[in-house]
Amino acid sequence: MKQWEVVIGIETHAQLSTQAKIFSGSSTAFGASPNVQANAVDIALPGVLPVLNRGAVECAIRFGLAVEAQIAPRSVFARKNYFYPDLPKGYQISQYELPVVVGGKLSIQIGEVEKVVRLTRAHLEEDAGKSLHEELGHQFVGKSGIDLNRAGTPLLEIVTEPDLRSAAEAVAYARVLHALVRWIGICDGNMQEGSFRCDANVSVRPVGQTHLGTRREIKNLNSFRFMQQAIDYEVQWQIATLEDGGRIEQATVLFDPDSGATRAMRSKEDAHDYRYFPDPDLLPLVIDAQWVDRMRAQMPELPAAKRDRLITDYGLSAYDAKVLTTSLELAGYYEAAVAAAGKSNAKACANWVTVDLAARLNREAREISDSCVSAEQLGGLVARIGDGTISNNIAKRVFDAMWNGEGSSADEIIARDGLQQITDSSALEALIDEVLSANATMVGEFRAGKEKAFNALVGKAMKATRGQANPQQVNELLRKKLG
Repeated sequence: MKQWEVVIGIETHAQLSTQAKIFSGSSTAFGASPNVQANAVDIALPGVLPVLNRGAVECAIRFGLAVEAQIAPRSVFARKNYFYPDLPKGYQISQYELPVVVGGKLSIQIGEVEKVVRLTRAHLEEDAGKSLHEELGHQFVGKSGIDLNRAGTPLLEIVTEPDLRSAAEAVAYARVLHALVRWIGICDGNMQEGSFRCDANVSVRPVGQTHLGTRREIKNLNSFRFMQQAIDYEVQWQIATLEDGGRIEQATVLFDPDSGATRAMRSKEDAHDYRYFPDPDLLPLVIDAQWVDRMRAQMPELPAAKRDRLITDYGLSAYDAKVLTTSLELAGYYEAAVAAAGKSNAKACANWVTVDLAARLNREAREISDSCVSAEQLGGLVARIGDGTISNNIAKRVFDAMWNGEGSSADEIIARDGLQQITDSSALEALIDEVLSANATMVGEFRAGKEKAFNALVGKAMKATRGQANPQQVNELLRKKLG
């Protein structure tokens, strides 16, 4: 039976985090009523001219620096000509032969294997409007409407080489790219609002064949789960078609989440179909070395560098460092917590952030920026565990109180509620004597060889101290008294 190799390239449209559109002063805010954020430039009234948004260019420069690409000293805007109801000018302003970012790379992790995905280019362009096919009111039943609020929204289209070999690799790449554009602050990454959309070019070829098979492009994948499902279906469809003696026709396809299948939308256009030519209304974009240097000075520490530093400076495992650098906000929260707790408590802070805090955030569907416990509060709590003031069990009660707004700091809650850990040996011995006296049957069972009875006695002793005893100290004193 013939073996097949999957070949995938990804084109991603990242909406840039600027307040105005790429060639006009209209707002890019999401959620406005249809057509209230479209001015004369956006709707292509005669005589208007585009003016390039400097902020969009700086976003492109930041991305180029982040992926170790070449920032083109001279790039050119072109007109991509096609006719569609939501494209008022009859063309889209994009970049073709001379893009602003050339090359670059991203590393992804597949199991234990690290893979480098090569980037072809990243270019600036404007978004089109949006066709609305739902019912807009009784007078529009059975009709479509056009919303031009998105027309002119700044996009950075990021294109890979055909380096990906499975749906899993494609999703891993999309996740890494999504995290990166949010990390460097050029895109909010909100897939539900269309801020981060991926197109997957998928083809298959017999193993050992060097030339590429005919590709089909799956458009507008706006979730990682849909990307996985769409590519898996498309791969199986293409293989089945070829094995049945059919041919793959180059096409643009859509993924239907309800059926789990892809369906052809139109034949896939090639570049010459768009009749690209340089836009006569826009001068070439010139980026000098000084501009690039200024942007480099403003760049945050990148995820890979931060992971390495967390491992080196705080003694974290590679796994903990990876989890803590899933977002810039989470990494910043962790380091602020360590600053409050002391470097000796760095590992304990990592555990609290990645386990207890993460669980609470997930349960309440909150982002780290919306945490009810600040990094400084959490650091103060971890410090009190570290110096023996409270046990881990008591710490969970203090954490709950801080989360619910019942105290501004761990110290305040511990003092107010009398939660300090009991470490006085004489006081503990007296309590343990009472526990042993009240539970003679358990004592007898332990001395008869039943280890479970000892654990039960520990539980009784901890309950008698309201959980405020040092568990290790309780264990030692019990063992001593039981001989």
